[in-house]
Amino acid sequence: MSDADRPLATPAVPALGEVYRAHFDFVWRSARALGVRDGAIDDVVQEVFVVAQRKLPGFEARSSMRTWLSGIVLNVVRHHRRTVHRKSPHERSSEPPTDVDSLPTAAPGPDDIASLREGTRLLQQVLDGLDEKKREVLVLADLEGFSSPEIAEILGIGLNTVYSRLRLAREEFERLAARCRKGDARRPV
Repeated sequence: MSDADRPLATPAVPALGEVYRAHFDFVWRSARALGVRDGAIDDVVQEVFVVAQRKLPGFEARSSMRTWLSGIVLNVVRHHRRTVHRKSPHERSSEPPTDVDSLPTAAPGPDDIASLREGTRLLQQVLDGLDEKKREVLVLADLEGFSSPEIAEILGIGLNTVYSRLRLAREEFERLAARCRKGDARRPV
C-alpha cells in the first residue's frame, strides 16, 4: 500500500478534563476581559466548557485548542450579553464594577499590590468603554496574544477587517485611558 492510499490518521481528541485543566485560566480571563460581570462569570465559564464538551468530538485540530476555545468563548459571551440585555436591560449598566481589592494577588509588596489593582481597575474601565467588536479584537490581540490571522479565523471576519478594527480599538483605548488618567473617573465614554 502506498502512502497516498493509506488513510490519514486523525489526531487524538483530548479529554475534556485535560482541556479544562490546561485552559481554564485562559477561558476565565477572556470572558472577564470581554465584559462578563463577576456575578455571571462562573456560569459563563461553565457554559463554555459545556459547549466544548459537546463539540470536542468534532475538533479536527486545524487550529490550536486555544484558538478553537476562543471562538466558543466569544459565542457564549455574546449570547450571555444578549440574554442579559433582553431579560433586564438595566442590569448591565447598574451592576457595580468589580471590587479589585477583593481579588487574590501574588504581588509581593503593598506598593505592587496597589499598582496592580489600580492598573486592573483602569484596564477594566477602559475596556468597558469600547464597543463589542473593537473590544473583542483588542482582547484577543493585545491581552491574549493571538495573531491577526488567528483572530480573523476566530471571529469569522476578513484579515483587513481585523487590522482596521484593531487600529481603531487601540486608538480609542488610548483616548479613553488618557481620559481616565486625567481623573475623569466617572465614565471613560
